Amino acid sequence: MTTSATRSMYPQDVAFAALEEIRDSAARTLPRDVLDFLEGGAGRETTLRANLAAFERRVIRPRPMSGVSTPDTTTTFLGVPLAVPLLTAPFGGDALFHPDGHLAVARANELCGTASIVPEAGTYSYEQLAKTAPAAARFAQLHPFDHFEQGAERVRAAGYTALCVTVDCPTAGFRVRNRVNRFNPDLTFFGGNLLDVGTPDVAEMFERLFRHDAPTWDWARLAEATRRCGMPWIAKGVLTAEAAGRAVEAGASAVVVSNHGGRQLDPAPASLDALPEVVRAVAGRVPVALDSGVRSGSDVFLALALGADVVVIGRLAAYGLAAGGEEGVRRTIELLTEELRTLMVLAGVADLRGFDPSLVAVR
Repeated sequence: MTTSATRSMYPQDVAFAALEEIRDSAARTLPRDVLDFLEGGAGRETTLRANLAAFERRVIRPRPMSGVSTPDTTTTFLGVPLAVPLLTAPFGGDALFHPDGHLAVARANELCGTASIVPEAGTYSYEQLAKTAPAAARFAQLHPFDHFEQGAERVRAAGYTALCVTVDCPTAGFRVRNRVNRFNPDLTFFGGNLLDVGTPDVAEMFERLFRHDAPTWDWARLAEATRRCGMPWIAKGVLTAEAAGRAVEAGASAVVVSNHGGRQLDPAPASLDALPEVVRAVAGRVPVALDSGVRSGSDVFLALALGADVVVIGRLAAYGLAAGGEEGVRRTIELLTEELRTLMVLAGVADLRGFDPSLVAVR
């Protein structure tokens, strides 16, 4: 019989009690150069720091005595049901962090009722991910390169809901930590989708990116290519009203406000700072997601209050993967969800429709 003397205020039999424990475990597990690859940014890492500072500058303005006790976090994104408004980002080279890579990420999403954006430059193919976790592997990343339509056809055949087109990577970012470390990973960890006839091999792809020799694309070419593909698509990497407007005009079904976690253009606007501008620009025509700088459930809350429909986690998911594979990612999502729901009760937000900018102030 459990008595008040034997009960615990907090769960005792858990591998990870907080996101900080997961990050610390990942840092102990990963080689130094791989941890720098995960945590580093481009240039002087101004954007990386700005992403975190943008969340730190903001506070939640509560609505006390609102009668909220059991908040509802369910939603849909492009028709995909979500138990909580979270997606995992398409970070590449996933087997650097754990042998199961995005297979583990997708399985964790499926257990949690959330969804994966499957990477193009990942260890495992679109088809493998769709077979492993069909309820979670709903979105597939593509870069606008010459084999775009070939990749889109594979994504469609594998049963995905939408493409996620990364629009902010015409070349690789100038990542100083990787250069200082002489980072030289096994490129097969990035090549799960570059095995078909007609696609460049992974070494050729990276060589093009680093020598500024990737194929040239613009919004008109992207609009035509996606029109021929006949699938809904998401524009990932939007930071301004102008870019958001061009994406919607080109046919995007959603946009992701993102600076690639500070790994591409530096200095660039913090994603959270850019979010209100993008939300105003799309004016409800398409849903808006946000990534870059999200490290806690309170960050998720702030992004939702400032207009995001869903929030995308990259480094947090990678930390979970490195710390414990599928279980680590699952625990990451659970902790984010628990904190978000706690804050919704404390702030008086009954469901996702209750989020609005009046909940946020700047320090």
